[in-house]
Amino acid sequence: MKTIFPKKECHIPKWFVIDAKGKTLGRLSTEASKLLRGKETSLFTPGVDQGNYVVILNANQIEISGKKEDQKLYYRNSQRPGSLKIETFKQLKARIPSRILEKSIWGMLPKGVLGRNYYRRLYIYSDNKINYKTNKNEENVEINTKEWIKIEI
Repeated sequence: MKTIFPKKECHIPKWFVIDAKGKTLGRLSTEASKLLRGKETSLFTPGVDQGNYVVILNANQIEISGKKEDQKLYYRNSQRPGSLKIETFKQLKARIPSRILEKSIWGMLPKGVLGRNYYRRLYIYSDNKINYKTNKNEENVEINTKEWIKIEI
């Protein structure tokens, strides 16, 4: 009997919507990274792109336990001398709430070409509304969300 090897062309990606309201950061990130990679499929192969699209809403209402709001630090650096910037979880949540989930999920994806392709399929919004514009001159466009799968974690 031959081993079945899945091909990228045979996979049709699905859209998953996750509401982050009141969810824990790590548990939500692991579920999102599993969906991005396509690990829930029975024919999962690490080297083949079988991922899905993931939309996360309400990123500003993510929660963490303990004293991590004040103790967890996020670093960024422009590679210039003396340019290291350090922020706490609370400060970053007030400034750019979606960045917290982006960094968390990016750390769980494989590094390389395949991981970057997975990361491009991640859409994070800080509120419950999806702002999508096709051109600068046009107004907001209605998005067909009928085929999206809503995930409860």
